[in-house]
Amino acid sequence: MSTRAPFSLASLRLDRLTARMDEHDFELLTLAQLRQNAGHAPLPCRVHAQVDLHQEKKTSTGSPYFEIKLADAGGSLVWRVFDNNPVLAEARELRRGQFIQLSGNWVDGGKYGPEPRHPRLRPLTDDEAQDLLKGDAGLAERQRQDYAEIEAFMDSLADPRLRGLARLFLEKHGARFRRTAAARENHHARRGGLVEHVAQMMRAAAAIAGVYPMLNRDLLLAGVLFHDCGKLWENCYPESGFAMPYHLHGEMIGHIPLGMELVNKLWRELMDLPEAAEWAALEPASDLARLHLLHLIAAHHGELQYGSPVLPKTPEAVALHYVDNLDAKLEMLRRGYETSAEIGPGILERFRPWATHILEPLAAHTPPAPAPSEDARETA
Repeated sequence: MSTRAPFSLASLRLDRLTARMDEHDFELLTLAQLRQNAGHAPLPCRVHAQVDLHQEKKTSTGSPYFEIKLADAGGSLVWRVFDNNPVLAEARELRRGQFIQLSGNWVDGGKYGPEPRHPRLRPLTDDEAQDLLKGDAGLAERQRQDYAEIEAFMDSLADPRLRGLARLFLEKHGARFRRTAAARENHHARRGGLVEHVAQMMRAAAAIAGVYPMLNRDLLLAGVLFHDCGKLWENCYPESGFAMPYHLHGEMIGHIPLGMELVNKLWRELMDLPEAAEWAALEPASDLARLHLLHLIAAHHGELQYGSPVLPKTPEAVALHYVDNLDAKLEMLRRGYETSAEIGPGILERFRPWATHILEPLAAHTPPAPAPSEDARETA
């Protein structure tokens, strides 16, 4: 079933008007804002993005076309350029990593997302590219607050070894942490997404630790920080781009073994510090604390078939697995509500990797305001 906008005289007039507009007459939107606002009615706007992928393909009739994935700090979309597109020659010359402006009348293109009519294409200036790399102001501020909250949670740990390990990690790898995604596609798949994922998991883990006294709060929160730390070498963006490269370490080893290796390396550095001499008599013993933390990293996928070398065997490992899974699933749903088309009243089209259609959530009941008393009415 086609999802292209139906023909109308109003859209034809808008297309003609757009063809005469200067590029600065178009509103500049992020890719996420474009996805949220594009519909059947053409939306005149422009986006700044980086070319993530550029592939030449063929239609079912054998005609060549290009599939170009664009990315910015908050999301991505696929732009398909067919042989009748006025910017086909320019699109053909695009290469991965280039920064571009794409403007036009955007409409909902179905499963690939918005697509522009009467597109215009040009490279970004150096200043525009630097502004793009800084990210959307709202997203950047949320990630800044999340990172500050992560630091505060780690400073609250009572165990000096886990607290010291967390500080050492953030000091040595904080910049890389800030530009790492939590996943390549499914959830928090954006620059800085791992910071958002970890901060939200910490908030949930701290709340759960307050309900279940058997949980070791320090160990659980440290496990949240380190559970995906191997992704700093699997899902990390370069300093100057939104095109996530593939890393040989991530492909050959995977983020779970990488995370365990990193924690062991940092632990050895920690134990070489002068203050470590004071921890010799602490209970539980330092090496046991390290092993429990490594178990959280190893078991956080929950099942052998999903990549964990061991199953969760401690209360903290079980809690960490479910907190991780819960945050990933709810982030997928949030994205689904933003991007999926409505196929029936309150029913939204399924999205990858979700297994079924999703439903609009039930709004919370808001009790009516109480009627004013007789005295209040007289005063009024």
